[in-house]
Amino acid sequence: MSMTTGGGGGYSSDINVTPMIDILLVLLIIFMVIVPVTPKGLDALVPQPPKDQKQQQQTDRTIVVQVLHRPGAAPAYKINETDVLKGELLPRLQDIYANRAERIMFVRGDDDVNFASVAEVIDIGRAAGVDHIGLMTPKIMAGQ
Repeated sequence: MSMTTGGGGGYSSDINVTPMIDILLVLLIIFMVIVPVTPKGLDALVPQPPKDQKQQQQTDRTIVVQVLHRPGAAPAYKINETDVLKGELLPRLQDIYANRAERIMFVRGDDDVNFASVAEVIDIGRAAGVDHIGLMTPKIMAGQ
């Protein structure tokens, strides 16, 4: 066994990898900070069942606009089970949301209704000043 004590002043052909590892770790940290942590998706509102009596009163204030299919005719519209003509939707919704702090509306369309009719109701809701519009779908029964 022999041991050198550093006496020969020549060049060493070994690669010093310590600076490369330092650069790699710095780049790794930079890219981890830059990449967003949570992806942004669509905001969706889903009606929740009330948990107590106070929330039951609040759900009485929920506005649901229904778009009903009529074979061979234009769709019919309802606001909370009250029949409304299409031309009356905007003024009625403006009256409803004139004094409300929370402006949330749900739209429910029949299965056979063209989506263009539902999209028109969404546009009318936006024009009436509704902040959040949710789409309601039929319940899917287990075992079907």
